[in-house]
Amino acid sequence: MLYYIFRFLEQFNIPGAHIWTYISFRSLLALILSLIISAWFGEYFIKWMKRRNISETARDVSIDPFGVEKKGVPTMGGIIIIVSILVPVLLLGRMRNTYLILMIVTTVWLGFLGFMDDYIKIFKKNKDGLKGKYKIVGQVSIGFIVGLVLWLSPDAVIRENVSEPQQDKQEIVVKHKTEAVKSLQTTIPFIKNHNLNYSDIMSFCGKYKVAAGWVLFVLMTIFVVTAVSNGANLNDGMDGMCAGNSAIIGVALIIFAYVSSHIVYAAYFDIMYIPGSQELVVFLSAFVGAMIGFLWYNAYPAQIFMGDTGSLTIGGIIGVCALIIHKELLLPVLCGIFFIESLSVIIQTQWFKIQKRKGKRVRVFRATPIHDTFRRLDSQLDATSTYILKGWPHRPFHESKITIRFWITTIILVALTIITLKVR
Repeated sequence: MLYYIFRFLEQFNIPGAHIWTYISFRSLLALILSLIISAWFGEYFIKWMKRRNISETARDVSIDPFGVEKKGVPTMGGIIIIVSILVPVLLLGRMRNTYLILMIVTTVWLGFLGFMDDYIKIFKKNKDGLKGKYKIVGQVSIGFIVGLVLWLSPDAVIRENVSEPQQDKQEIVVKHKTEAVKSLQTTIPFIKNHNLNYSDIMSFCGKYKVAAGWVLFVLMTIFVVTAVSNGANLNDGMDGMCAGNSAIIGVALIIFAYVSSHIVYAAYFDIMYIPGSQELVVFLSAFVGAMIGFLWYNAYPAQIFMGDTGSLTIGGIIGVCALIIHKELLLPVLCGIFFIESLSVIIQTQWFKIQKRKGKRVRVFRATPIHDTFRRLDSQLDATSTYILKGWPHRPFHESKITIRFWITTIILVALTIITLKVR
């Protein structure tokens, strides 16, 4: 809104109006504004929730060796995050941008899905919340919509990068094609030409390989959105854990989105130039600001939990943004913490099922998601089960220490992800 107002005023030579054309100015303003909204609105929202006694079911104190009981803590804090993202974006973003519209739709869609899950848990007193099949349908649906838009929208185009050796062949210069085209290329780490084309994977389809490649891309979009949103949801188990990790990941995505929207930097990193992706920088800046502001209340000891309203939304935002800038194949490293959390649950449940068919009760970890393993004592384990990693770790850690160490791990993974752009 403000972007268009000041662009209009610029015609009348209003001093300072031109500054709104700078992506750096709007992005920093979005970050500051979202942080302020998150901190200000968060205080009133927490008081409002407490007055109405709207809180999450008390978490089981028996799983915490330090005996920290969390009773009466409000949930649905994801509403704070969503409001803190949308208000700055609507004020400062270019609302005609297809990518920005996709991010807003994703935020609202998954926010509503998570809200319904939290609503059922709190007001219907059903600890299971929204049925799993409905959650999956909601995640798959938004993934399908995003995939189709990126396939069919004439605005979702890129300028492919090409490497040209110089006459002395001692140096290779990266340039971008002059024409923006629909492309199935995506960045892949540790490969010399740095790109993978989905249509090449489907080359066995002959003349239909391009269409088949787009179908594969849509399926990949569905998988990424579902996987990352569920990963973020599993990571939301300790005070400040998911918000802190997501803020760090968001900073990395800001860097990727900015260099992808800048033709000089895109050439330097030998990645695709994506016109219009600069608006993602505004959105992601608001996202990071909202995460930091939410940590004001969510850091240990938490005054509010984000609930599925926040965690599902956060994961979806990260996944869709990575897809738009063609960096989805970097997500296993960038979102390594989410990936490990999901993998630990899959390993635990599947191994237990396999052993149960043999008449045994064998588990791999003390508890899952993996962060719970680090605060569980051997004396708190199920006496009827055998644990493969019973002696690991050797002692339990306090929740705040686990959270900070997971943040540090995410910082390392983010650095490694950025390094992959130059390591071929």
